Amino acid sequence: MTKPVPVQQDIRLLDAKGVPWREIARRLGVSRETVKKYAQMEDCSPKPASRPARASGIDAYAQTVDAWLGADLRMPRKQRHTARRVYDRLVAEYGFEGSYSMVQRYVKRWREERRDEGDGFMELEWRPGTMQVDFGQARATLAGREVTVHCLVATFPHSNMRYVAAMPGENAECVCEGLLEIFEHIGLVPSLLVFDNATGAAHRVAWDKAGVVRVFQLFCEHHRVEARFCNPRIGWEKGSVENAVGFLRRNLMVPQPSAEGYRQSARWLLSRCDEFAGRAHYRLGRTVSDLFGEDRDAMAPLPRTRFDAVEWESRKADKEGVVAVDGHRYLAGPSWRGWRLEVGLRAFDVEIRTGDGRKVAGLPRAYGEASGTVRDPAAVLPALVRKTRAWGESPIRGDVPDALREALDGMDAAARRGAFRVLARASTESGFDAAVRAADHLASAGRPIDAASVDVMARRIAQGEAPVDTPVPDPGVYDKFNRPGREGNGDMA
Repeated sequence: MTKPVPVQQDIRLLDAKGVPWREIARRLGVSRETVKKYAQMEDCSPKPASRPARASGIDAYAQTVDAWLGADLRMPRKQRHTARRVYDRLVAEYGFEGSYSMVQRYVKRWREERRDEGDGFMELEWRPGTMQVDFGQARATLAGREVTVHCLVATFPHSNMRYVAAMPGENAECVCEGLLEIFEHIGLVPSLLVFDNATGAAHRVAWDKAGVVRVFQLFCEHHRVEARFCNPRIGWEKGSVENAVGFLRRNLMVPQPSAEGYRQSARWLLSRCDEFAGRAHYRLGRTVSDLFGEDRDAMAPLPRTRFDAVEWESRKADKEGVVAVDGHRYLAGPSWRGWRLEVGLRAFDVEIRTGDGRKVAGLPRAYGEASGTVRDPAAVLPALVRKTRAWGESPIRGDVPDALREALDGMDAAARRGAFRVLARASTESGFDAAVRAADHLASAGRPIDAASVDVMARRIAQGEAPVDTPVPDPGVYDKFNRPGREGNGDMA
């Protein structure tokens, strides 16, 4: 048994004075073996407490458990055995009768003994001009509808400057568009982008390797910026942006913000981010804006040409003139049925073109669960010009205002064909909504739906003006000046 330190010290002091061990044992009331032990001790340094290993009911299964846990080291973190899974397998496959806590202690000790020397966290030094990027989600009201906003958060760890752009998704096009909005807000391009392990901008092709999406690769080439992707399971490599996601969600998204659309929301969020620049850095004592000046000095100017973050894919339109991309259906128009079309996917919209570059349609991009066909009613108008009898069952009847719909219903085939031709022309120039509003105004006033009136009124509506009657020249007036005998008709007799 270990004696108290004061007793050990007395033994060694008496021994140093030359007192015989028998006399020391008598004076201190200890055995001669105890005196010998402490008198001859070479090292009195403190030692860590140690407990002798005790026999455990799991010892007989140690080799099996070691094999399972060893194989886990080659697997993704979320596909490894938990202590519970080890316990369940031992019970089911080997009839293990021990307790779960026994297995839990063994698994914990096994992992502690084999922990990689590189595991853990450390404070990293980030050079100025480096930007970390990640996504977070929040609820917002856009155009009167509550939606889940994907917040592209970018932070400069050197200064702790933070920015966020609201996007509809987390694909490569959204990554590029969100970064463009942040770059343009700053007016400069970072020297290095550090991303989460292959989210949006890339996809994981191996456990330790990311394949960069082509549009993002071209984005980096366009801006002459380097991109790096964090190693799997090493979240602390981008701890700055991880913290920024939570900070901006708490400070900008509470209460729930409201805006007309994503672009308006992004501008508002970026302006709010600038307000935080006056705060002191959490560690250095200087203001964020002061340190961000060093970030700016390390960044490059924007290219003269804005990058178009679009991914083009070739699709064949079906018999209804619909092309399918990423699980969503987009209406090119019945006129394009069977055509091979080029579909350009951007963050907010989809552009459809023919192989020789003619624009077919521009539509909003769909996200989430597929819900019907995304369409622009104007795409159906050319087909209605050719097949006026299809008007009664046309999919755009519900998109036409009441007065205009009743007027079209009452027309004969020739007049209806002419009206659709007028609407198609005005839609191309001013948009479908402005065209039908102009035609509806004329129909409500009992006026004919003529090209000149619809074109002029639709242009004004598209510019934000209310629909008003516009005098249209009457060609008959000019006929009067062409009659023989009228002054100015060229007859000088």
